[in-house]
Amino acid sequence: MLENEAITKWGSFKTLDNKPNDFESFWKNGKKQVDSLSFNFSLVKSELYSIVAEAYDLYFVGINNAKIHAQLVQPKDPIKPMPVLFQFHGYHGNAGDWGDKIAYAAEGILVVTLNVRGQGGQSEDTTISKGGTIKGHIIRGVEEGPENLLYRQVYLDIYQLIQIVTKLPNIDLNHLYAYGASQGGALALLASYFEPKIKQVFCLYPFLSIFREAFKLDVEDSAYEELAYWFRYRDPQHKQELSFFKTLDYIDLQFFTSNIQAKVLWGIGLEDRVCHPKLQMGIYNTLKSEKEMMFLPEYGHEYIPEFSDAMRKKIYLDLNKDY
Repeated sequence: MLENEAITKWGSFKTLDNKPNDFESFWKNGKKQVDSLSFNFSLVKSELYSIVAEAYDLYFVGINNAKIHAQLVQPKDPIKPMPVLFQFHGYHGNAGDWGDKIAYAAEGILVVTLNVRGQGGQSEDTTISKGGTIKGHIIRGVEEGPENLLYRQVYLDIYQLIQIVTKLPNIDLNHLYAYGASQGGALALLASYFEPKIKQVFCLYPFLSIFREAFKLDVEDSAYEELAYWFRYRDPQHKQELSFFKTLDYIDLQFFTSNIQAKVLWGIGLEDRVCHPKLQMGIYNTLKSEKEMMFLPEYGHEYIPEFSDAMRKKIYLDLNKDY
C-alpha cells in the first residue's frame, strides 16, 4: 500500500526546466580536459589474505593535479577476460576494506572502488576556493562558478578512472557494471553516463539530485544540509540564490540520467529522509533505459535487505547468458 501511495504522490514528479543550455558542451569540454592529461597510472600490489584474489592500489593524477586513488581486487590468475564492477562509496566515506571485494573477485570479476577526492580515503582535494570550506562538498567552489565545483572534479575522476581501467589488459568490455549507495549511487549512475558500455547500474537511494527541491524538504535534517548552511552564513538574504542554484545545476544528477543507456536496479526506503523518496523518484522518472525499483516501505537511509542478492543474481545471469 505504501508503495502505491509513493507512486501516486511522486510517480510523475520530475523537474528538468533548469537544465543549463550549455550542459552537454560543459561536460564535453570537461572530458576533453581529462583526455589532454597524461593517462599514466601506477599499480602497487597490496597485501590481501586470500587464496582466490589479489589486490592493488591504483594511483593517477586527475584534474587540478590531484593524486587520485582507487582499490582494485581481482581474481588470481584469471583464465578469461575479467568483467568489471565499478563501486562507489557514500558521502564522507572511503573505499572500505579490501576483503569486501573478494566475493566478486572469486567469481572472476575485477572490482574497482574509487576513493572520492577530499573524503575519507587517500585521494587529494586540491580545490582553491574563496568561499566557505567548512561544511560540505556540494558547495565547495560554488562561488567561483561551475568550473571550480569540487563535484565537477569528482565526476571527471570517474571518467578518467574508467578510461584507465578499460584499457588494462584482459578486460571484458562487454560486461561492465556499476554499484553504489547514497553518494555512491549517484556516482554509479554518472559512471554509466560517462561510459555507455556499462550494462547495468545498481544504486541505492542516490544523493546529489534536484537541489532546489532538496532545499525545501527539511533540508537541515538531510544530506543536503550544507545548502542551508551556505545561505545562513554566506547569503542570509538570499541575494545570490538564483546564481547559486544555476551553478549547482551543472552537477545535478537529474540532468545526466536521461542519457543513460544501462539497465538500472534501484533500491529505495520509503522512510528515507536523508535522500528523500521524492527526490529519488524525480531522478528515477528521468531514466529512459530499462529500470526496476525495489521498494522497502519501512526502511530509511540504511542497509537495504535483499538488494545485494538481487544484484548478484542479475550479474550472474548476465554473465552466464553470454558465456
